[in-house]
Amino acid sequence: MSEWWTYRLSSFLMFSPRAYWRLIELHNLDVWPAHLAALVLGLALLWLAAMRRAGAGRVLAALLAPIWLWVGWAFHWQHYATINWAARYFALAFALQAVLLLGLGTLPRDAHAPSAGGAVQKLGWLLAVAGVLLYPLAGLLAGRPWAQVEMFGITPEPTALATLGLLLASAQPPSRPRRCLLAVIPTLSLLVGAATLWLVADIGRN
Repeated sequence: MSEWWTYRLSSFLMFSPRAYWRLIELHNLDVWPAHLAALVLGLALLWLAAMRRAGAGRVLAALLAPIWLWVGWAFHWQHYATINWAARYFALAFALQAVLLLGLGTLPRDAHAPSAGGAVQKLGWLLAVAGVLLYPLAGLLAGRPWAQVEMFGITPEPTALATLGLLLASAQPPSRPRRCLLAVIPTLSLLVGAATLWLVADIGRN
């Protein structure tokens, strides 16, 4: 038996890079043309955040909730779970995030709470635009075909990235305690996604 120190982290990945990207491709094929609706909705959310109207954060949270429920079911539950047993739990986490967005994100904002500062809103815009528009382009620049591109409202990581950004970019985002709670699952989703991509790339290099 091989010695334990000869193992790499990628040795514990339950699927091959080819299986992972094939899964993304099959998911994209199965849900098409939902990509068009997701792009339109993403642009509409960016526009809504740009309006900087009172209550925009609550409207954004209400619109983001069904998106999280959809991605959790369509991607994690229906597809990713076929190659990764943990995806069922990811789907439940996405459903929980949808509940949090409806339950916490849509609550009226405390009138005495300070508005988001300019730096916070700029960071939010950077994250939101990256999630909605730049994430798919990054995949193409990395050499992946259109069929394997990850998009907001279709796959987890761009959805999580855009969600964090939109909640920060709105004129009146949720109060800081609520914002922190709403950021936990998207942040964990991004970390899990980044670790998966790193392991997939590590296998591809070896």
